[in-house]
Amino acid sequence: MGDGPIPAAKNICFVGAGFVGGPTAAVIAYHNPQMAVNVVDLNEQRVAAWNSAHLPIHEDGLLKVVRIARDGTLDTTVALSGIGQPVQLKARQPNLVFSSNVVEAISEADVIFICVNTPTKMQGVGAGSMADVSAVESATRTVAQHARAGAIVVEKSTVPCGTARMIQDILRHYRPDTGFEVLSNPEFLAEGTAVENLMHPDRILIGSAQSLAGLRAATVLKNVYAAWVPSARIVTVNTFSSELAKLVANTMLAQRISSINAVSAMCEEIGLGADVDDVSLAIGKDLRLGSKFLQAGVGFGGSCFEKDILNLAYIAREMHLDVVADYWLSILKINEDQRQRFARNVVHGLNGSLRGKKIGVLGFAFKDGTNDTRNSIAVHIIKDLASEMPREIAVFDPGCAPAEVLEEVEKIGLSAEQMARIRICSGWRDCMQDASAVCILTQWKQFRGRRLGNPAGPAGKVSKPRGRGFAARPQDACLSEMSIIDLEKLSRQEVSAPSDDPLGRLKPLPPCQDGCSQCGNGHRGVQSQDAVDWVEVAGMMQEPRWVFDGRNVVNHVELQGLGFRVRGIGKGVQSR
Repeated sequence: MGDGPIPAAKNICFVGAGFVGGPTAAVIAYHNPQMAVNVVDLNEQRVAAWNSAHLPIHEDGLLKVVRIARDGTLDTTVALSGIGQPVQLKARQPNLVFSSNVVEAISEADVIFICVNTPTKMQGVGAGSMADVSAVESATRTVAQHARAGAIVVEKSTVPCGTARMIQDILRHYRPDTGFEVLSNPEFLAEGTAVENLMHPDRILIGSAQSLAGLRAATVLKNVYAAWVPSARIVTVNTFSSELAKLVANTMLAQRISSINAVSAMCEEIGLGADVDDVSLAIGKDLRLGSKFLQAGVGFGGSCFEKDILNLAYIAREMHLDVVADYWLSILKINEDQRQRFARNVVHGLNGSLRGKKIGVLGFAFKDGTNDTRNSIAVHIIKDLASEMPREIAVFDPGCAPAEVLEEVEKIGLSAEQMARIRICSGWRDCMQDASAVCILTQWKQFRGRRLGNPAGPAGKVSKPRGRGFAARPQDACLSEMSIIDLEKLSRQEVSAPSDDPLGRLKPLPPCQDGCSQCGNGHRGVQSQDAVDWVEVAGMMQEPRWVFDGRNVVNHVELQGLGFRVRGIGKGVQSR
């Protein structure tokens, strides 16, 4: 990029329509209606899902954002008592496209995001620790062959330090006479609240070469986010620092979880009423520490934390920093011990044997608010419990399709005899009927119970309403989406009936084809969403009616009053 005015990006391409590329592209398109945003993926089934009413990713608020950007909106006039005159909202044209037209989308783009998977290597050098960047290499080769001169390439995937340099080397190999700038723009999304994180990010991190061309490229990307993110929250650094910051951020978040889980183990052994929630509350009041990520539980799962810790430790080991590598790996050892202790407690609570007994498992997704089952804590615990050969392990998750759960369970290496004892349920009643014990492994709010009081400890996340208030002129028909969100808040205050479209902007969803598999019994939309009735459950389960609360979700005292035996995480007195 030469001297002169910094050009605005008019066309953006996302290579990869997964958990990062899809939502990020949707929110960027949502806030930049003048910009063409293309998301390309070779998986045609995934592309079809993004173009349907059944998105491949379950995230609160995502479908509405996708519909507005992908389908456009209708003309509508809004009349509210709090505004002096009606506001006319013009129809918005679609500017988000999901397709498999990889070459065409790349060749037209000003900015190209690489958002492909980088799993842990399972074979060869660095197996079990090193990130596998082969998909990044493959995507970069495609970009190098088809991108227009001067296009900006952005690594969005979580990658090892130095990947930007690798991307630059590949680009130079294929196009030695063409200048490309490579930026690092790591995502900091928490699954379950990804849309909220994208709408109101703590920070946007952009790493670039510290040259004039690199800084100009960073400014182009900064201006894309500036459509809705305050400038003070957009941080620019060099590429290596950006790559390292992503790995360290996830590792330090996991470190906090393992730290409080280590405290929970001590509380359980100390007894005398020691309660990890009390300890968490006390230390969370210290402003130097804060209260986030201090909720003890059965451990962390998901596709990011473990992978990034292993990657960071591998990098330290390669630099001969063995003490540093061991320090990071100790986070995973605590996490593994936490889930193994939980499984042992289940066995011990049932007199050392699960034979002839049914175990109910509430929750399979690695956290609430998402259907992501990758590296779920539940998978590991089910494997440990299955080794005890119980009569049945019944699993229910309100956010996951039974087929998704079964597919993940089949990967954990159970024998045919063990697999025959696993049953995936579509409702909590079926899951807990005749069970001797139930294990709560995901903090879905439905599991708290509709007839009981507040849970004994923190559970679930409730997004706080945010916004700057409706400040646009009523006669202005070209409102930003953030201003329209404020209008929706005003509308909801006047209309009691809840609606995802209070202003009547959304176009109808595209119809499903006949025989749509997502509309059938395997779709998460038909899963039971009603809250667990623990009074009813008390009459359904068999003695000793254990509740092993791996997320401190339920009110332990009230469940004990119903005749349950309850064991939570980090509770010094075991209830009997």
